[in-house]
Amino acid sequence: MLDNCGRKIEYLRVSITDRCNLRCLYCMPEGGVPTLRHEDVLSYEEITRVVRVMTALGIKHVRVTGGEPMARQGCLGLVGQLHALSGIESVSMTSNGLLLCDKIDEAKQAGLSALNLSLDTLKPDTYARLTRGGDVARVRSTLEQALDAGLNVKINAVPIRGFNEDELVDLARLAKDKPVCVRFIELMPIGCAKGLQPIPQEEVAERLTRALGSLSTDVEKHGHGPAQYVKPKGFAGSIGFISAVSHEFCDACNRVRLTADGRLKLCLNHTSGLDLRGMLRSGATDGELETAIREAIARKPKRHEFYQNISDGEVRRMNEIGG
Repeated sequence: MLDNCGRKIEYLRVSITDRCNLRCLYCMPEGGVPTLRHEDVLSYEEITRVVRVMTALGIKHVRVTGGEPMARQGCLGLVGQLHALSGIESVSMTSNGLLLCDKIDEAKQAGLSALNLSLDTLKPDTYARLTRGGDVARVRSTLEQALDAGLNVKINAVPIRGFNEDELVDLARLAKDKPVCVRFIELMPIGCAKGLQPIPQEEVAERLTRALGSLSTDVEKHGHGPAQYVKPKGFAGSIGFISAVSHEFCDACNRVRLTADGRLKLCLNHTSGLDLRGMLRSGATDGELETAIREAIARKPKRHEFYQNISDGEVRRMNEIGG
């Protein structure tokens, strides 16, 4: 499936809930936020139907996200339903790892092939401060369980000035003896993150080079996303950089999002898209869904245009959009 810029769209991120068991500084306020009503969230049957229709359009890879996806009961059952769909080649998940701890074997049996684990710091006190109460030891346990189970594991770390800049090397060293990809993800100016200061990719790379030596380009394919990977000498795993603002990769964007409330979201920073929930609940046929999705994706914005004055700029928080 091609959009109007000739980009091949084959990757769908599916948010199944806007709820989360943490209150990370860059995601939501300490007191939390109003959440969607139960009836406003797509059912698992509706999600599975949308994904099935989209496989006919070329979607091959699905990532289950939230909020925190494991905060919704039956999440791993949905993983199994998506894994069973003809045409789906991989089902992955982005999670903070707390509720997934001790459920990795169940997740793998359901068909989960890869896990992106959010981990911005290794220090218990800093983790508790950033997440407002999380237990980093439990996340580390989930990491080890996932590796033992043979899952493809990536660690997502967001460098934030004044919080974890002194830990970037230690986070990278997780890939020294473990077959993991540690990815440094640029803080994006959305929601609560607008009040925090990102650490530029060049500074992160400079810190890593000073401590670890030359960072050679890693040409091995690690999943289906936009990260640029490097590999210090002697590392079992790799280090990745995802810098959507300062190192824009819109030309190669291969993804769209399905929000928890049933909107097909074409670009992270644009609200334009398609109300699939409305179509599903008004009796649309699979053919009508397919046509509407195809037409919507043809209109996928060319650029995210962060820091530009655009008429349809995103104002929701990341937990509402889908990670």
